[in-house]
Amino acid sequence: MVVLPRMLVDLLSESKTISLSECATQMFFFLGLAANNCFIMAAMSYDRYIAIHNPLQYSILMTQKICFQFMMASCMIGFLVSLCIILTVFSLSFCDSNIIQHFFCDISPVVSLACDYTSHHKMAIFGFSAFVLVGSFTLIMISYVFIVSVVMKMPSVKGRYKAFSTCSSHLTVVSIHYGFACFVYLRPKNRDSFGEDMLMSVTYTVLTPLLNPIVYSLRNKEMQVALRKVLDSVTRFFPQLTNKRVQNICKNY
Repeated sequence: MVVLPRMLVDLLSESKTISLSECATQMFFFLGLAANNCFIMAAMSYDRYIAIHNPLQYSILMTQKICFQFMMASCMIGFLVSLCIILTVFSLSFCDSNIIQHFFCDISPVVSLACDYTSHHKMAIFGFSAFVLVGSFTLIMISYVFIVSVVMKMPSVKGRYKAFSTCSSHLTVVSIHYGFACFVYLRPKNRDSFGEDMLMSVTYTVLTPLLNPIVYSLRNKEMQVALRKVLDSVTRFFPQLTNKRVQNICKNY
């Protein structure tokens, strides 16, 4: 949403320049939406806990008003943290090269161009990043500790499987998102790590948004039936092609 339009423009144009204000705007919305996504996933884990622990009272405990409040709180916290990071990064003096070794304005490539980037700035940015990633991940893990404790008390094996299956999509997305994000933002940085960071960034800025609808859609029974029909038609189609190929070879001989 924030990175891809600008990346496509850069790929199609010869000039790949970006102004300082545009760079700050891109970083602000990218970090804000990413942090918002983290806290929304934490709210979703709490939603899964309510659905498993109190299924009969779920509609009462998780009303549209409460869901909207979760969304607004995630948005406010995410963009507030993003604003703090932006103020920290763009208060620096940039006196080095003006070439960003990345395909979008991320934190590490931008601060590497600053000449007054100190350990205090580094600790501040690391603290904000850890607050978002570690804080939201801790909330998710707390919810899943309660989910596991509730599920293990269920007498039916079928009930346990059904309860765990409701969390499979969410756990998959959480694992992908936090795995790559923590690797990029919470490990020590140097100039040699920009190539690895760029590769990981492609994964969570391009691949993860594409995978999310697929992962969540696989929980839909209609989607499962449609996918099964497609696979069945493909498996029937290829043997026909193979048989036709064999027949053609036999005719040639």
